[in-house]
Amino acid sequence: MSDEENVDDVWAEALQQQATEEAAAVGKASFREVVDDSKPDTDVNLEVVLDIPVNISMEIGRTKISIRNLLQLNQGSVVELDRLAGEPMDVLVNGTLIARGEVVVINEKFGIRLTDIISPAERVKKLR
Repeated sequence: MSDEENVDDVWAEALQQQATEEAAAVGKASFREVVDDSKPDTDVNLEVVLDIPVNISMEIGRTKISIRNLLQLNQGSVVELDRLAGEPMDVLVNGTLIARGEVVVINEKFGIRLTDIISPAERVKKLR
C-alpha cells in the first residue's frame, strides 16, 4: 500500500467516524414542548417604561420652499401651508402621528384638545 492510498484510507475512516457521530447526535436531539404564547402575560410590569421621555409635537401644516425663498423671509412674511383653516392639527410622538386635535386657549396659554386618537392598527398601516 502506498502512502497516498494510506492517506486516503485515513480520510475515509475520519469521514465515516464523523458521519456516525453526527447521526448519533441527531438521534439524541431533544425538543422543547411547544407552548401557546398567544395569551397575554398578566404579570407584565409596565412601570419600567412609564418614565421614558418622549418628544411630543403639534403640527399645524407643512410646505416646501426653495432655499432662495427661505432666505427672503422676514418679519411679516406669510408662508402658505398645506392645510385649510379649521382643519385639525396633528399630534406627533417621536415623529409618529398618534392623534388629531384642535387648538384651545386656556388662561392665555395655548393647548390642544384631542378630537381623534389614531389606533395602533392604523399606525401600523401608515408605516407600510
